[in-house]
Amino acid sequence: MEKKMLTKPVLALRGVLILPGMIANIDVGRDKSIAAINAVMELDKQILLVGQKDNEKAEITTADLYGWGVLAEVKQRLQLPSGAIRLLVEGLARVKLTETAEVHNGEAYFVAQGEIIECVHEPSSETEALRRLLLEAFGSWAAVTKKVPADTLEAFQEEEDLSKLTDIMAGYLPIALPEKEQLLETESVTARMRRLYEIMTREQEIAAVAKSISEQVHEAVEQNQKEYYLREQIKVISKELGDSEDVQSEVAEYKQQMAKLKMPADVAAKLNKEFSRLMKMPPMTPEGAVIRSYIEALLSLPWGKFSKDNFDLKKAKDTLDADHYGLKKVKERILEYLAVRALSKSTRGPILCLVGPPGVGKTSLASSIAKAIKRKFTRVSLGGVRDEAEIRGHRRTYIGSMPGRIIHGMQTSGCMNPVFLLDEIDKMAADFRGDPASALLEVLDPEQNNTFSDHFIEFPFDLSHVFWIVTANTAETIPPALLDRMEIIQLSSYTDEEKVKIAQIHLLPKELKLNGLDKYKVTVSEKAIRRVIHDYTREAGVRNLERKLATICRKVAMRIVEGKAKGAQVTEKNLEKYLGPVIFLDEDLSMEPAVGVANGLAWTSVGGELLKVEVLAFKGKGGLTLTGQLGDVMKESAQAGYTYIRSRAKVLGLPEDFGEKMDIHIHLPEGAVPKDGPSAGVTMVTAMVSALTGRKVKGKLAMTGEISLSGKVWPVGGVKEKTLAAYRYGVRTVLLPKRNMQDLDELPENIRKQMTFIPVEHLDEVLKLALED
Repeated sequence: MEKKMLTKPVLALRGVLILPGMIANIDVGRDKSIAAINAVMELDKQILLVGQKDNEKAEITTADLYGWGVLAEVKQRLQLPSGAIRLLVEGLARVKLTETAEVHNGEAYFVAQGEIIECVHEPSSETEALRRLLLEAFGSWAAVTKKVPADTLEAFQEEEDLSKLTDIMAGYLPIALPEKEQLLETESVTARMRRLYEIMTREQEIAAVAKSISEQVHEAVEQNQKEYYLREQIKVISKELGDSEDVQSEVAEYKQQMAKLKMPADVAAKLNKEFSRLMKMPPMTPEGAVIRSYIEALLSLPWGKFSKDNFDLKKAKDTLDADHYGLKKVKERILEYLAVRALSKSTRGPILCLVGPPGVGKTSLASSIAKAIKRKFTRVSLGGVRDEAEIRGHRRTYIGSMPGRIIHGMQTSGCMNPVFLLDEIDKMAADFRGDPASALLEVLDPEQNNTFSDHFIEFPFDLSHVFWIVTANTAETIPPALLDRMEIIQLSSYTDEEKVKIAQIHLLPKELKLNGLDKYKVTVSEKAIRRVIHDYTREAGVRNLERKLATICRKVAMRIVEGKAKGAQVTEKNLEKYLGPVIFLDEDLSMEPAVGVANGLAWTSVGGELLKVEVLAFKGKGGLTLTGQLGDVMKESAQAGYTYIRSRAKVLGLPEDFGEKMDIHIHLPEGAVPKDGPSAGVTMVTAMVSALTGRKVKGKLAMTGEISLSGKVWPVGGVKEKTLAAYRYGVRTVLLPKRNMQDLDELPENIRKQMTFIPVEHLDEVLKLALED
């Protein structure tokens, strides 16, 4: 048989496939397709319809087209308002493409050359059997789906061209385009009929299942209608009997609230069960009150509600700076978090632990962070919490049960991503009711808190979007497992300069307003504020400073009300009139050189402090007495220092048997204040050597450092706080362990310039520098 070749413009189809014998509408909008249509309309109106392999691709090449197509005739062309063209086409014959190319005849479009495939078949018992099976299967499918007109089914019975029959049947079936393409490329009519029968059988089964599902849904809808009418009848009967309609209206209100929340399906199902139980219960039963509490607890949680973060770093920085002076590290960390959130779009919040002495602004800083990033703020105080149920809640089986503090905090915040402050976490304790710190592990662990389980709620609640902030005075009392899940940010003591600025910018305006003096001319000079800091408050934070300023404002307010003044100018000279006698006198801590007295530096939970170490040596039997409420670590440091002195007696100019004939008494005032830690080791050795040799310790000199038996000086913590304490008491020379010199970078530059820091590595260096000749 002679091959019939042709060359025609190509219309690339995506999402649709036209088979021979089919008549269908096609919407065309791509430039190349419109150009191809324009070309055929000027000729014989015949075009090649070729399927596109990737339906998502807009710009295609010849490689994106299948190797088979259909020769079609354009019956009608309609220009749409959108600029697209709607065609009515009829498929004529299969075409096996041999070559496809892109031409530019004014406009670019595809042209393909191919061979017309004439599908001829010889009548046989096999083809007749397949024909009957196809007609039967297609009839059954059409009966279920009702998508084929009856006259079309009758026409199929009379169709003798089996190739045309299979193509038209395939066009009606809702099968995938690759399967239709496979049928198009199958030349053998018998093979095509076999494949179509397989597809038809599958579609018949799918249609039967779909019909069954539809009937079930219809039955469910009818059942819902039945239940609705029954409920309406119950309402009418209850009304006739005089029963209250409060329960029905209450449940309806609960359902309205539930509809506004994006709660998980299992929670919604549980609530619906509780609604049903509540509806069946008589009013005012105790069990009903328990159910109501549970329903209201679930509905008050902010399921799926999120607040939008403020990613404007400049505005956030301005907000933090306006609310708090200093605190550079914390502010940098918050801005880093915002920058990461802006880039990564992750909603997981960090867990920051602000550790520092009282009064440095930990709690107020958390509120300021929420304000800066425009999130809701909620606070829970953990001081004195001993019961695990305070964190996880109580089970509903107990009378008076309620959710824990975490869930309560989420209820009050009203969103899934608040700034949540856990205040005073180091003040928690454990007893026979459980360990609340262990319950907090699930709250603060990023790998677990997305499914936090409260005993009262009974469903996992996602806490992973919360910005957790934890505060503590010291990290030493926080359990290690809990501490490991947090990022520690140390808030150190304020310098005098920082306190002055805080007083001028924040504290004084606040107290003037609280005491009703903001409309009167009341001023407090900078020198007066400095004197308050130096003579009336010696602290790490600014809490006592705020109290003293409040005292000044109250005194002024009383004078104004009594008519004795219309304002006030508080200066350095008249300060005692408002605050009374000076509390901290300079002579309280003498800085004169003395025998057996050395200045140590301590780091307490309330900041740095200057520690006097007093030592007396006298005749005895070699005893070592320690007083001043010393902890075990400090006692061991004193013992190690005493052993070092005995081993170096000859070098220090002491009798070798002094340890058998001399008693040493070490005292650390104030005697009522507990003290512990290894950092006083250097100070105690210096004071002991001074007492034993009679050499005075240099005045206005302080020291800190841990010691070893060999005399090495080891690094200690809290260098910034200790140094600020020395500066506060007028000490300008400090002996520091050499490895602690790097910590001086945290000090303000103006203080570093006014002080001298001498690095030491061995006790021999300390004694040489600290003792007078």
